Amino acid sequence: MNYKLDQIDRKILEILQNNAKITNAQLSKEVGLSPAPTLERVKKLEQTGIIQSYHAKLDPAKIGLGVSTFVHVGLKGHNKENIEIFLNAIREIDEIIECHHVTGTGDFVLRVIAKDITSYQRLMLEKVSEISVVDNLQSMVILSTFKEKKSMPLPL
Repeated sequence: MNYKLDQIDRKILEILQNNAKITNAQLSKEVGLSPAPTLERVKKLEQTGIIQSYHAKLDPAKIGLGVSTFVHVGLKGHNKENIEIFLNAIREIDEIIECHHVTGTGDFVLRVIAKDITSYQRLMLEKVSEISVVDNLQSMVILSTFKEKKSMPLPL
């Protein structure tokens, strides 16, 4: 379902992507509507699934998570059963914070976060590589992140 966004909807989405804690009163001032219609628009954006959720962004280092990686995963066979086995297994691993089905060299790209290299190594050896359908893994440790934008551009 495509929901047609007007300029006010776009402005609401831009503001909420950058500050989800903004009050409805402040949001309404910034978009130039009274509070009631602003709230109705936000509810409509939520109901249509355009706004999926609201989050608190945490600093990994400050909560003791010092290693972040991307992992290319190749499966033993690219069929529905193997994909389901793999996805069910990784859903149970909290350190895997993203999973993307991709084209190219591997079948999936994971974003994994761990306390330290030792914890990461244990996770990969004892959990991820033990998933029965995993054929190969290629890890890339993230040394530095120079851009991590959470807001999406809104196409016209």
